[in-house]
Amino acid sequence: MSQSRDRLKRLEEIEHEIMKVLQTAGQTLLELSKDSPSDEVVNTKATQFVKSLEGVEKGLSEQISYLTQVATGQPHEGSTYGVEKDFQLSCVRTAVVQERLKELRSIIQNHEASNSG
Repeated sequence: MSQSRDRLKRLEEIEHEIMKVLQTAGQTLLELSKDSPSDEVVNTKATQFVKSLEGVEKGLSEQISYLTQVATGQPHEGSTYGVEKDFQLSCVRTAVVQERLKELRSIIQNHEASNSG
């Protein structure tokens, strides 16, 4: 459960980063729309924009990668699906082996009964 909470928290952080990207883009455009824009301000805002955008891209890529693993059934952090399926298959195999052992016992008992009589 805490892993889900962590994932949601990370998505909220990405959402805040997206807001920063949009604000920085707006500030950059505002500066560029002035009659005499400051090169220093434009460069600073553009650099902030690129850094924020890279952070958003990295965060979204991590989330997409996680969702791809979950959707394709690959093992992922916190998943017990594979282990549960292995356990279920083991239970079925055990039941089959037990049934065959019962059949063998029955055959042996029938064989012993026919040889002793």
